Amino acid sequence: MAKSTSLWRDTTTAPDTPPLTADATADICIVGAGIAGLTTAFLLAREGRDVLVIDTQDIGAGQTGVTTAHLSNEIDDTYKEIVRLHGPDGARLACDSHRQAIDTIERICREESIDCAFERVDGFLFLADGQREDVIDSELEAARLAGADVIRLPDAGVTGFHSGPCLRFPNQAQFHPLRYLHGLARAIERRGGRIYSGTRAVSAEGGDSGRVSAAGGQTIQCASIVIATNSPFNDLVAIHTKQYPYHTYAIGARVPPGAITHALYWDTADPYHYVRLQRTTERHLGGDTDDPVDVLIAGGEDHKAAQAKDADERFARLEAWMRERFAAVRDVEWRWSGQVMETMDGLAFIGRNPMDAANVYIATGDSGMGMTHGTIAGMLLSDLILRRTNPWTALYDPSRTRTGAALEWLGENVNVALQYRAWITGGDVESVDQIAPNDGAVIVEAGRKIAVYRDERGDLHRMSAVCPHLGCIVAWNPAASTWDCPCHGSRFDKSGSVINGPAAKNLDRVP
Repeated sequence: MAKSTSLWRDTTTAPDTPPLTADATADICIVGAGIAGLTTAFLLAREGRDVLVIDTQDIGAGQTGVTTAHLSNEIDDTYKEIVRLHGPDGARLACDSHRQAIDTIERICREESIDCAFERVDGFLFLADGQREDVIDSELEAARLAGADVIRLPDAGVTGFHSGPCLRFPNQAQFHPLRYLHGLARAIERRGGRIYSGTRAVSAEGGDSGRVSAAGGQTIQCASIVIATNSPFNDLVAIHTKQYPYHTYAIGARVPPGAITHALYWDTADPYHYVRLQRTTERHLGGDTDDPVDVLIAGGEDHKAAQAKDADERFARLEAWMRERFAAVRDVEWRWSGQVMETMDGLAFIGRNPMDAANVYIATGDSGMGMTHGTIAGMLLSDLILRRTNPWTALYDPSRTRTGAALEWLGENVNVALQYRAWITGGDVESVDQIAPNDGAVIVEAGRKIAVYRDERGDLHRMSAVCPHLGCIVAWNPAASTWDCPCHGSRFDKSGSVINGPAAKNLDRVP
């Protein structure tokens, strides 16, 4: 049976960071200890600024810990779409920003001696079953227009995989994301930065005297505030009508070292599949030798968050797809899932928070490229805070609108509106007796929707199924053992504690 955890979490331990127990002051308070928050903190600390980072969970325990960690300047939504939505100039800026993000990660690894298996590899975009070659021809044209280094090939020419016609993107990269974050955290602390886990922010107020308030009553006075929590909790609707939560799945299986060329592989399906390999050792996987091991990681089977209940079937389809193409894979040992915030125009929202004070900044909308978008966020936000010009400011401006994305915006927000029908539908089960151990379901009691989780001892944990953000009804996510909101992506743990915004409060307990 595969472990329900990511390879990254299974092969590293988070550093011990204490909770914040008293009021504090800092130049910059950063909420969120994922790649966006810690990159921002590192770059500002390197400039001599006093930074303080807080997070509800441990370092990297959010979406950074469940990524597949592709470092690429081939855009997730395709250059064809980026050119359509942002024009050739915008596409060139996007390409350059992701290229520079990869270079920045490599430079930080070298300068800070971070051992995170950073590796330069090629990326290959190949045709999905039944698709014609003009699909990659149109992407080739758009990628060249954006300034990407790209070559069309009749086959990837790699070991262990026959791709057929494909595009090769040289000089992409990959790494172990949690080891990278842990190295960043050490570098931040060496420069006097402070990192606190177990500290949940409940409000962020900008202005002449910025202030972040924590659930435990502590306050942090600061000159600037950065909200880097995957989805910002400090906005009610300003950003959340322009980005949409999707759920994605990943599996990991060992392959003999060298059986498959280390590279990034993506197909052109919708939703698409994505594959890479990670070199590790038997000791890191619980063995007693340093013999090398390759783990093939495959991802895909995306759907709107909390709008599908067939996780096991999706994992099975993903495994079948992987085995059909990569004959060397052995048993699947890891399976995990994550949430992707897709924006209306394919690029992240990074910059000053709309309709807020000028010293409040956000980083959100990873759009399937969280590792490079998170690094771009650190680079761009540190420039904005230090009042330096940056050529990417307008491209990633959270206040932007793109007329070409109107249909995407309308379709996604109609989908959100339809989720409120759950208020008048029945529950997932009729009785709590139908809920198995380590499982959850929504029931109806006296016209009220109750989210119920049964733990491994059989004890029930009952809470309101109403998301405190804007009142959607949450759904149980068996792949991650979380309660997820189908409207704007808020997520809560088994007992209803919020672990991902935009909700800023826990689900209400029900006796």
